[in-house]
Amino acid sequence: MQPQITHTTIANSGIIPANEKGKQNDLEHSESFTSREEAAKCFVRAYKRMFNPKVWHKLCGFMSAELALVNPNGEKERDLAEINDYYRIDIPGPGTTAGDGYDWVKVDAIEEHHDASAETEWMAMRLRPAPNPAHGKSDVAHFFQDSATSTFIISRTGNTVTASYHGRNELPNNHTSSAIDNLRNAVVTSGAFAGFSEAHWSTLIKEFLQAEIGG
Repeated sequence: MQPQITHTTIANSGIIPANEKGKQNDLEHSESFTSREEAAKCFVRAYKRMFNPKVWHKLCGFMSAELALVNPNGEKERDLAEINDYYRIDIPGPGTTAGDGYDWVKVDAIEEHHDASAETEWMAMRLRPAPNPAHGKSDVAHFFQDSATSTFIISRTGNTVTASYHGRNELPNNHTSSAIDNLRNAVVTSGAFAGFSEAHWSTLIKEFLQAEIGG
C-alpha cells in the first residue's frame, strides 16, 4: 500500500496555520496519470507554476489579477520565488495607495519534500499580506489583514498529483492609516467573501496541473 499524503500530514509540518479568526478556505484538485514518469513531470511543472506568479494570469484568464515576482529590495528578478520574496498583485480596479496601486503578499514559508523516486513528495508555499517593500511604512498593502495566509501545496502520491489551496484567518484590512484604502479593502473583501476568491483559486489550482503552456 502506498503511503498517503494527507492534509493532516502537511498541516502538522506547520505550513498551514490554524484558523483562529475570520474565514477559512480549503480547495483541492487532483489528476491521475498512467505512469510515474508522467506524474513526476506534472508535479515538477505544477510546483514551478506555483513559484512563478507571472504565469498565473495566463492560467486564470484575462479577468484575473496580474502578478510579478519582486525580491526583498523591491526589484523584479528571479523566475521562481524564494522565502522573503514578494508577489505584487494588480487586481482589476483601484489598488491600494499604500501599495502604489497594487496589493502585496510576502513569501512567508516554503516546504520542500521533493524526491521523484519516492512514492510521495510535496512542495508548499505560504503567502501573507505585507507592506509595500518599496516603502518603509508598516501599513499592510492588501485587502486582507496580515493575520491572513494563503498556502498552496503541490503533492504527488504514486501516479496522482494534487494541487490545493488553504486560506486561513481572512479578515478585511480596514483599519489602515488611509481612509481610501480602508473603503477599497472593504469593497474588495466583500467580493472575496461572496465567493469570487474561491472561484479564482479553484481555477488556478486546476490549471497548475494542466499540460504545458510555456510557463
